[in-house]
Amino acid sequence: MTYKKTTAVIFEKPGALALRDASLRAPAANECLIESDWSGISTGTERLMLTGQMPPFPGLGYPLVPGYETTGRVIQAPKDSKITKGMRVFVPGGVGFTDAKNLFGGSARHVICPENRVVPINDDLAQDGVLLALAATARHALRRCESVGPPELIVGHGVLGQLVARLTESLYRQSPVVWETNSQRRVSKGNYQVCDINSDERRDYGVVCDVSGSADALNQMISRCRPGATVVMAGFYSTAVTFDFPPAFIREINLLVSAEWQPQDLEEAAELASNGTLDLTDLITDVLPATQAESAYNRAFNDNSCLKMVIDWRSI
Repeated sequence: MTYKKTTAVIFEKPGALALRDASLRAPAANECLIESDWSGISTGTERLMLTGQMPPFPGLGYPLVPGYETTGRVIQAPKDSKITKGMRVFVPGGVGFTDAKNLFGGSARHVICPENRVVPINDDLAQDGVLLALAATARHALRRCESVGPPELIVGHGVLGQLVARLTESLYRQSPVVWETNSQRRVSKGNYQVCDINSDERRDYGVVCDVSGSADALNQMISRCRPGATVVMAGFYSTAVTFDFPPAFIREINLLVSAEWQPQDLEEAAELASNGTLDLTDLITDVLPATQAESAYNRAFNDNSCLKMVIDWRSI
């Protein structure tokens, strides 16, 4: 039964996007109803879902409400919950749509989310709060390599790469080197160096973290590692990941895969952002109203100058 109509971004089928009404069921006893203020666009998973290139994934289908980077206000909360009406919160997607798939269900004016996945955030984070999912992903990647130490080299300087670099500096007081092929993205707000691989002569990296999502980058990383080095693969790779075996064999390279963040990572990322340990500023480059959702997705996916696109839902 439909409890409420709301406005949502809908991937109708591969290649087709619409902004239209969607139906929400009533929140369960353990769920919150949130009115969204801002939501982020993922140029990784959402691009794959919109183009139809997403590998088989639980819950994947069309029509689909995308998005897992939403901030807003709680307008209904469970009784006796630590989450209360009026709180500003981050929600990693929604679960309540009845006429569309909920993978991941966050790009809508209203979303329903279990209270144990709702994370209170400071008011002053505002639209920067949408970055917490990526910050949690960065924290998880660093947690994956805790046994060998923080990354000395990060491959990719998009939002995720910058967050891994910022966390490395703030948590470990070490400045990594970052490789970036796009010259527009080589500006660093921290003390770390961002460069093209061809200008980096170092060949003794011990811990490398790849967030580029490029399967072709693995051979380049391995060729710059010392024996016994660890490569953490923290991007999402839609094509088969292959590498030349002899260089990896000679160096006895360790490969680690960093997957989806865990609740601990999100909670810690929110705390670090709220207390100022993690700086989220200057990562969002573009904000468009929800009425221009199609333009927002087109710019996010096709304009290299757009580092992070955010949809503003407040006028809907």
